[in-house]
Amino acid sequence: MAADPRKFIRDSASALGFDVCRFASASEPWSAGERLAHFVGAGRHGDMSWMETTLERRAHPTTMWAEAKTAIVLGLNYGPGHDPLPEMADRSAGYISVYARGDDYHDVIKGRLKTLAGQVAARTGEDVKVFVDTAPLMEKPLAQRAGVGWQGKHTNLLSRTRGNWLFLGVILSAAEFEPDPAEGEHCGACTTCLDVCPTQAFPAPFQLDARRCLSYLTIEFAGPWPVEFRGATGSRIYGCDDCLAVCPWNKFAVASQESRVQAREALVSPRLADLAGLDDAAFRALFAKSPVKRIGRDRFVRNVLYAIGNSGDSGLIGAARALLDEPAPVVRGAAVWALSRLMDGTAFAALRAERLAAEADASVQAEWTGAAL
Repeated sequence: MAADPRKFIRDSASALGFDVCRFASASEPWSAGERLAHFVGAGRHGDMSWMETTLERRAHPTTMWAEAKTAIVLGLNYGPGHDPLPEMADRSAGYISVYARGDDYHDVIKGRLKTLAGQVAARTGEDVKVFVDTAPLMEKPLAQRAGVGWQGKHTNLLSRTRGNWLFLGVILSAAEFEPDPAEGEHCGACTTCLDVCPTQAFPAPFQLDARRCLSYLTIEFAGPWPVEFRGATGSRIYGCDDCLAVCPWNKFAVASQESRVQAREALVSPRLADLAGLDDAAFRALFAKSPVKRIGRDRFVRNVLYAIGNSGDSGLIGAARALLDEPAPVVRGAAVWALSRLMDGTAFAALRAERLAAEADASVQAEWTGAAL
């Protein structure tokens, strides 16, 4: 009996540090494209215009590369060593999503994927293409088709052996490999992930409205947040792990052994006062190699100021007040909101009277006039 050609690839993937390597057809029909079209058609993608402009290419792997026959789906475990949610009890510290506490996973995975893809191409003589969440390829449906896990009611990939904590990468190959069995859905009647969402971002099981999602707001959304979501963010300043962390399937998760994705000490419960004082150079230094750096200092400090407003810590008034003179209106406006939450009414009214007349930006003026006394 001929040896399974997939074994070489699985062994090579394991040697490169991947925890999962499975195979799926990249050419068979699926319904994922229709679901994505409904998501975008309903406007649930928010300001992520790239989802709309690449919708046609995202519909199916072969619409992006007609020669694709097989998807080799790789997974890298980034599981934390503990439940991260209790960290949010300290409202004077910021909460950064578990996936962003180490090196940027794109950088961690992509080089290894390219190495493995080169080996696959050499072995098969067929072309390959590599993807790590940076091109219009829907990795999660492919991962479910490959049997890596399934998309849970929170729309994230969920594994019976890794829980929610799995980074994905995909190699598309023009070679045809025998596919692994697909994974079915194992959420049952559980709604824990839906119930815990602080902004009710799930209009129904297996559906997400990104416009209400704190991960979208903290990372993708550039302007001042809708007021209704600012209090709900609590101390979350980059991403949100609530729906992931509460999943009962995490009882089978294990802590990651990959050093590059493990949390840096400085990114676990960083003090809001310190973060508010970051200038651009200090921001870039603190978040070197981190995905947090991609949103830029101003958007990040905006998030920090919303968390300061939720802290109940009057000792942070000075940190927020110092940012009223920032060049970026989005930072000034967030500082106004934070101060309106921390200062007593008389003091805030006096500050507003002093500052409002000199404010030229309409969005910041709206923060001053809309703030409750």
